[in-house]
This record gives sequence, C-alpha cells and structure tokens, in this order.
Amino acid sequence: MEDEWLSRAKRLHAIASTGMHFTESEFDRERYEDVARIATQMLADLGNKPIEQLRDLFPGFGASYATPMVDVRGAIIRDDRILLVREKLDGLWTLPGGYADVGLSAGENTIKEVREESGLDVTIHRLIGVFHKAKHGYRQDPRDFYKFYFLCQEESAQEPAIGPETTDVDFFSPSALPPLSLGRSIQEHIELAVAFSRNPDQPVVFD
Repeated sequence: MEDEWLSRAKRLHAIASTGMHFTESEFDRERYEDVARIATQMLADLGNKPIEQLRDLFPGFGASYATPMVDVRGAIIRDDRILLVREKLDGLWTLPGGYADVGLSAGENTIKEVREESGLDVTIHRLIGVFHKAKHGYRQDPRDFYKFYFLCQEESAQEPAIGPETTDVDFFSPSALPPLSLGRSIQEHIELAVAFSRNPDQPVVFD
C-alpha cells in the first residue's frame, strides 16, 4: 500500500497540473506553479531523489487534465508455469508488458508488448484484473498507474526468445519465482494470473 504522504503529494501535483490546463488567469497560473513546485519537492524528499529527476517524470505538466498512466501485462501459462522476462533496466523479472501506446487498445498493446519482449505471438483470452498500483505491494512511484492484467493464449507452439528490452525469458512455477521487478509485477498478481488459467470463468478483479 502506498505511503499516505506520497499519495497526498501526487494528488497535489495532479491538481496543479489540471488547474494549469484549465485556468485563463495569470494569477492562478502562478499559484498552480507554486503548488506544483511544493508537491515536486515533497516527492523528491519522500523518494530521496534530486528534484531534477522528478521534473523529468512530468514532461506534460499543465498540458492536459492529469490522469493515471496505463500499464499492461500479459500472462502466458504452460503447465501451471508462467512466462516471465528479465528486464535490461534493472536485471529483474516481470510479466511481459509496459506502458500503453496511444492508438492501440489495452489488448492490442499487450499483444505487442508480449511479442517484443518474449518473441511469442498471442491472443487475448480474457481480462484478469485492473489494479490501482498505489493500492498494492508494488514499489512506490511518484506517478499514478492503472495496471491491466490479461490472460493470453499462444497462437502456435514456439519457444520464447529475448527482445530488445530483455536479457532472458523463461517459464516459472508460482511457488519458485525469481527476483521480481516490483515496480512492474508482484507475486500476488502473478499467482492470481495462474489461478485464472485454472479457472478462467471467475469474475474480473478490480479496485
């Protein structure tokens, strides 16, 4: 669960960004800029990071209504073992997936990410769940995310292969997972994906 002060600082930053987008008053713009500076400093202090790094995370500040980002993840299961990929960025393991690209549906984004990161061609079987990242055991993040998990089916029998953003790919038992990239995937949701593969008729999980 996300730290309460982090949640407040993120909310303040979002209010400032949305206010900047809608206001026509120069005086209000100055006030929203002040709120954003304070919120960004709070985020930097909470994360023990230089404030410049935090500014880089919000390149579109004030350009539009502030909304959560979208992350998609695809679960491919063989014989009760789930496919994970090792990320180049941190050397840790995760379900294939990533940011959703504009112009593609959540399912289409998932298919693309699975292909790019594992070399497998899949179709979407069903939605597993939609999670507010801040409400679960993910690594804390100054940005806000909705995470979409999909159960996928392989289109043909083929062996997975690494992609441009991965260094390894393999299937794992949910009881013997490798070190996870906790900003991307957590054991709770990996186990949930395996449970859905055994009983795909259960209802979608959401916050």
